[in-house]
Amino acid sequence: MSNSAVAVPAAKPRPQHAPLTQFEVAGDELLVGGMPLTRLAARVGQTPFYVYSRAAMTARVQELRRHLPPEIHLHYAMKANPMPAVVQHMAGLVDGLDIASGGELAVALDTPMSPDFISFAGPGKSDSDLTRAIAAGVTLNLESEGEMERAAIIGRQLGVVPRVAVRVNPDFELKSSGMKMGGGPKQFGVDAERVPEMLARIGELKLDFQGFHIFSGSQNLKVAALQEAHEKTFALAIRLAAHAPTPLKTLNIGGGFGIPYFPGEERLDLAAVGANLKAMLPDVLPQLPGVEIVIELGRYLVGEAGLYVCRVVDRKVSRGQVYLVTDGGLHHHLSASGNFGQVIRKNYPVVIGNRVRGTERETVSVVGPLCTPLDLLADQMELARADVGDLVAVYQSGAYGLSASPSGFLSHPNAVEVLV
Repeated sequence: MSNSAVAVPAAKPRPQHAPLTQFEVAGDELLVGGMPLTRLAARVGQTPFYVYSRAAMTARVQELRRHLPPEIHLHYAMKANPMPAVVQHMAGLVDGLDIASGGELAVALDTPMSPDFISFAGPGKSDSDLTRAIAAGVTLNLESEGEMERAAIIGRQLGVVPRVAVRVNPDFELKSSGMKMGGGPKQFGVDAERVPEMLARIGELKLDFQGFHIFSGSQNLKVAALQEAHEKTFALAIRLAAHAPTPLKTLNIGGGFGIPYFPGEERLDLAAVGANLKAMLPDVLPQLPGVEIVIELGRYLVGEAGLYVCRVVDRKVSRGQVYLVTDGGLHHHLSASGNFGQVIRKNYPVVIGNRVRGTERETVSVVGPLCTPLDLLADQMELARADVGDLVAVYQSGAYGLSASPSGFLSHPNAVEVLV
């Protein structure tokens, strides 16, 4: 038997989260709006809470304006974060608002945004939704032939010509997207092959035709996938425009721009996305004269501008594993718990907000107070050593947070939201 040593392969380094610089750190504590997190918690008066940064949202819009062609109009998809104060702030930065419910319609109409630049999507609009939207003068993104007929009847009853666009279910999808919204059978939109007949009917009904909404997927970090989707979207719109009763006024090409949530993910190269769009437009615009091209973004505008903050209420060890038990959890932040679209659970970026770097580190799991093993905010993650009373902060929490969570589950107190 040989006595020579056997070489052991070096362990691969564990993937890390993308650098997060939207919140400053001073004295080893997060600053939000220039205020230390502990002071902000005192100002809020309770934990858990969500905090959203005006400065971070403004900076993101400015970044998009720098990199996207000037011909592109930027809309905010309110479903990402419908907090009224957030929507008011965004309404002063973007070119339009996109809503998905009657409740969001009410919030949008309270902003300075003109109804001319508000559009309403969603596959299950009630007659009440349609009535309110038509009366307000917003654009209905029609999701079916039946919805079109109902809108026409309601418009006649009101004496108002409905403003409509057709939401198209394309015959392709956004590859590598977190959620596929097009291609194959879908509850969203009208299958592309059925749209020409629907356009003819829109002409017969004398509806005020605006254009198309073509949304093929969300949460994408791949430049090549977005470029391919944009190319196919423009080609489809040009093909369908030949059947339109009037020239297209708007073409909403969706969004799909992603942000990095999990270890190993890299930021979207926005400059490359903008350069690709700039290269396409000289061919597209002459074929759709007078059209306004809209990119509709939600998560990309507000996702990185938010933190979810909860407080450690207990520290315990179970068979060698340290658990930080907090007053927050999946009932407030379903996405961070891994129960909102994840197949294999991965950790969001999490820090001890008042001990961000910490001289003493440990591997812990952060859990909430709910009586279910699903209530997990961080699984075996290296954090600064925390004690009862310290604050846990979950990054990337500005989108699909409180409003996408089962806040009534187990009847714990709700979280509050603040904009600073």
